[in-house]
Amino acid sequence: MAIGTDSAPARSATTWAVIAGISLCHMLNDVMQSLLAAIYPLLQAEFALSFGQIGLMTFAFQVTASLLQPGVGIVTDRHPFPMALPIGMASTLLGLGFLAFATSYPLLLAGAMLIGLGSAVFHPEASRVARLASGGRHGTAQSLFQVGGNLGTALGPLLAAFIVVPLGRPSIAWFAVAALLGMLILSRIAAWHSALRRRTATQTGPRPPLPLPRAQVAFVIGVLAMLVLSKNAYTASISSYYTFFLMERFGIALQPAQVLLFVFLGAMAAGVALGGIIGDRIGPLAVIWISVLGALPFTLALPHVGLEATAVLSVVIGILLSCAFPAIVVYAQELVPGRVGMVAGLFFGFAFGMGGIAAAALGVLADLRGLQTVFLLCSFLPALGLLAALLPTRRRLQGRMG
Repeated sequence: MAIGTDSAPARSATTWAVIAGISLCHMLNDVMQSLLAAIYPLLQAEFALSFGQIGLMTFAFQVTASLLQPGVGIVTDRHPFPMALPIGMASTLLGLGFLAFATSYPLLLAGAMLIGLGSAVFHPEASRVARLASGGRHGTAQSLFQVGGNLGTALGPLLAAFIVVPLGRPSIAWFAVAALLGMLILSRIAAWHSALRRRTATQTGPRPPLPLPRAQVAFVIGVLAMLVLSKNAYTASISSYYTFFLMERFGIALQPAQVLLFVFLGAMAAGVALGGIIGDRIGPLAVIWISVLGALPFTLALPHVGLEATAVLSVVIGILLSCAFPAIVVYAQELVPGRVGMVAGLFFGFAFGMGGIAAAALGVLADLRGLQTVFLLCSFLPALGLLAALLPTRRRLQGRMG
């Protein structure tokens, strides 16, 4: 991958090698992160965990990421730190070591938190790199960056099913090879980023003004956050408990259940790829409408159908729901210009945090009322997509800026 510091491109050009590299590293990073949820059945059997304890592990991972990501984004907006990329990957590597060799539940929680720390450091700076390399194709670059993460999240359960389940929990340590590869690539991308900053240092002008009054910007950010909540609370129910739901409702074994989870997560990756690309053509607001609210009929049907229909509906739901996130990030970056890291950290962090809180709460509910109740309740969450009616159009934003 030729991204040497002596050939850093101008900001007007789309640097596809950098986008491909950051997407690949996002995939490696999220493969390792997704192993946490993928091995929950193994951990439940080995450590006699309740659903509440499983939810707490997701909470430890995702809330660590959510609390730190906005802060990391704010700091790196003011003081860019390209080497945050390989450092974040190193933290994820250390967390994997804890998961592979932990002898107690507190050590499992520590591993989950280290993985969350790696996510908090990686995502804001990686999102900034994707935007810098986009050449103006912000939605496309954001989608390609995010699709790497979704592919990694999808591959995690599959790798767990065919590597970790047969070979045992210590085999998680083998994924250190992926982490080391990612650190090598990210070091090169960090060098490209540093070179680009040096070349454009004299071109940096004053931060552009907000397109709307500050109070209205805060309100719109709140609406976007509620849309992220509806999406991530639902996907938390799938990623944390879908395998248990399939095994309990349809009596299938762990491996086929994990394959079906991979199918759902793979559909989410496809949706992320489509969301930004379509958003560059029709605008992010239209994608947000189609994505969040469009999934509602299918989520309502999913708890009531057979195994084959469940698999089909999960694909449709995965594609539709995941279209929204790159569109939301691009829309928010246009709403708060000049704060790329803060916006990325805020929304990636909020997504992780809400997913973690939802996973913990749904785990307690599953212990009390059963998984069927969890999936029935979550099926109504996409109705929050109606809040998209409160978002100003891109024409209004651009009109205020012009």
